[in-house]
Amino acid sequence: MTAHASSRFVFATRRSQLALAQSRKFAAQIAQIDPGIRVEELQVVTTGDRIQDRPLTDIGGKGLFVKEIEEALLDGRADFAVHSIKDVPALLAPGLRIACVPKRVDPRDVLVSRVGRPLQQLPPGTRLGTSSLRRSAHLKAIRPDLVIAPLRGNVDTRLRKVREGVVDATILAYAGLIRLGLEHVVTQILEPDVSLPAIGQGALGIECRDGDDRTITLLARLHDPETAVAVAVERGVMLEVEGSCKIPVAAHAHRRGDGRMHLRAMLADADGSRCAFVEHTLAWPPDEQEASRFGREVGRQLKARQAAM
Repeated sequence: MTAHASSRFVFATRRSQLALAQSRKFAAQIAQIDPGIRVEELQVVTTGDRIQDRPLTDIGGKGLFVKEIEEALLDGRADFAVHSIKDVPALLAPGLRIACVPKRVDPRDVLVSRVGRPLQQLPPGTRLGTSSLRRSAHLKAIRPDLVIAPLRGNVDTRLRKVREGVVDATILAYAGLIRLGLEHVVTQILEPDVSLPAIGQGALGIECRDGDDRTITLLARLHDPETAVAVAVERGVMLEVEGSCKIPVAAHAHRRGDGRMHLRAMLADADGSRCAFVEHTLAWPPDEQEASRFGREVGRQLKARQAAM
């Protein structure tokens, strides 16, 4: 029996199908590394989940998906929280930290089309549903003849609206469909040069209280340093440009076959205009702190390039 055999941990999660699927999978991984650990689930309804009839830009941004969950950590109802890290603001609530970034799932976007046609073959006037300013900016550059229709809701809701013809197609994160076992609905995987992924897309961020050594020690066993460095670069970009769902911003960092890092980042105006890109290949950063510093430098370059447009 291990030192953690009698330990009990509570994790907080949103109630959406995707949030529950990824949280429970992470909890199962904890059980695999130490079967003696007892992990319990605390479901939290966030403001972002309650308000579905307005764009996130109108109600306060993506941070509304984590506010109530962070409150559960701070008041001791939960020991850790499982987030899609792309929903986590650049600055955490005081007293909290991201203690674990597990191995990333495929970060790319995908197209789901009711008629089964890829993006370039969709007829002019096709209604493509998305409330993501980032995705809208890419679509306006590639297919300005499409009609962008607002579309919020969880994965199941957005897929249902495609099936019912409310919209003709939508763009989703491939990672979410993988975690839900819905890869079969994908019409087309969109490469990063077509739709640059959201910052942190495909990665989880496991949040806990600062100073909670018991939980931090446990979470460290599932931390993936390579994913953490890539995400730190991307989040550094977001921090520098003060990124939120009100600004189309994207960044994707990955390790090339030669071991170096390739980073591509984008910043645009809210209407998709003045769309600036920065691209770099560099030695793989030695740690998350150096990665974040580099990301912030790229963020400064993006702002300068956009201002010059």
